[in-house]
Amino acid sequence: MAALKRVCRFNVWINPVFDTRLRAEPDIDLQIGDLQGPDSALQALLEQAHVFHVSPARDELPRRWHVTDDLLASCPNLLAVSSGGAGFDTVDAAACTRAGVAVVNQVGGNAQSVAELAIGLMLAVSRKICVSDRLLRTQRGFSRESLMGHEIGGSTLGLVGIGHTGKAVAKLARGFDMRVLAYDPLLSAEEIRARGAEPVDRDRLLAESDIVSLHCPLDDTTRGSFDAKTFAAMKPGALFITTARGGVHDEAALAEALTSGHLAGAGLDVWAPEPPPLDSALLKLETVVATYHTAGVTHEARRNVAAWGAEQIIGILNGVTPPRLVNPEVWPAVLERRARLLG
Repeated sequence: MAALKRVCRFNVWINPVFDTRLRAEPDIDLQIGDLQGPDSALQALLEQAHVFHVSPARDELPRRWHVTDDLLASCPNLLAVSSGGAGFDTVDAAACTRAGVAVVNQVGGNAQSVAELAIGLMLAVSRKICVSDRLLRTQRGFSRESLMGHEIGGSTLGLVGIGHTGKAVAKLARGFDMRVLAYDPLLSAEEIRARGAEPVDRDRLLAESDIVSLHCPLDDTTRGSFDAKTFAAMKPGALFITTARGGVHDEAALAEALTSGHLAGAGLDVWAPEPPPLDSALLKLETVVATYHTAGVTHEARRNVAAWGAEQIIGILNGVTPPRLVNPEVWPAVLERRARLLG
């Protein structure tokens, strides 16, 4: 008789389709750990788990439950770590590879939602929607002309990264008759064109774009890459939009670029840390529209991500190569360990 396949997740919010789908499989035992309970109980669940479905929210998940060398060393049965989102900020993928553990994410599942919010931030900043809302609720005696903004239609949009989300943004931007440039060192010029943008180098993108929108991961090549020098290289009066990850941009440098008037505004969905402190310089600026990493938080996106996650976990436990495997080089070792553990 085949061994029971054990999946563990913690009690953070997830669309119910995840639990429903896994519990429909008679040979899968889904255990939900209580983050408010004793650490020993959570550790016991992880020690038995074959798959750990982990929250990707690095500032919401306690650090001791981030997937690191130390945590992996205490989880001898673990075959795979499944991120509950497109990113995997709480997972050390290199450590997983060393341990022979697969890492999977749900990239693409929330791309449309993130793209829509990116466009929404562009509109909100350019048309001063939030400033108008605040004034109309609290003051009188101001003119409509004091709230005059700019159309985004016909402007030049520069995308830093044109993966699943960047491609969706490019498609929406064309509906506004925007000229779309893209810089993505991971893609060929031909592929960037196929995704709906004109390939350019980073310097040209900064110099020509009326709006720069980030859609790149946070890694050693991008961390802090939008610093004072980068903001200075942007077109005077340009807008800065990010739905990528906090840490890609330097918040203090951005606040200075906005305060000096070099940049006209910013739409920020991501922060370091999250949420930002109430005394953040950026939150004090009327030229900033701020959201709380909610670009991918829609009913549709959360359902997609949960459903994709459940199906991918079922496939892994059945020996099927997952479609969103972050570290493919480890898959042969995972299959060997699966055979020993599950038969």
